[in-house]
Amino acid sequence: MSIIGKNIKSLRQKNGWSQGEVAKRLSISIPAFSKIETGITDINISRLDQIARLFEVSTLDIISADGESNRNANSLEIQELKQKLAESENEIIKLQKKVIDLYEEIRNKG
Repeated sequence: MSIIGKNIKSLRQKNGWSQGEVAKRLSISIPAFSKIETGITDINISRLDQIARLFEVSTLDIISADGESNRNANSLEIQELKQKLAESENEIIKLQKKVIDLYEEIRNKG
């Protein structure tokens, strides 16, 4: 089985779809889809793009030897960065509140 076929099979299984369901969505026969998944049939660019759109992934995710593992690592890093950004924004809000409080204090004394 080719890397592309393995990645397509993995995506299909992740979605809980049968080969028949995917074949129907691609408007091809079940045997034709099975041959794509097993690597018997080489996949052309337009079919690759169609499959990528069906599974809502990039064509790179399908042809990559890493498959989704690379994307999952990126997703984890993105989550961590979003968390750090949220923490930084909260710190900025606290500092802004302190500035406002100090300004009010100075204004009330004056």
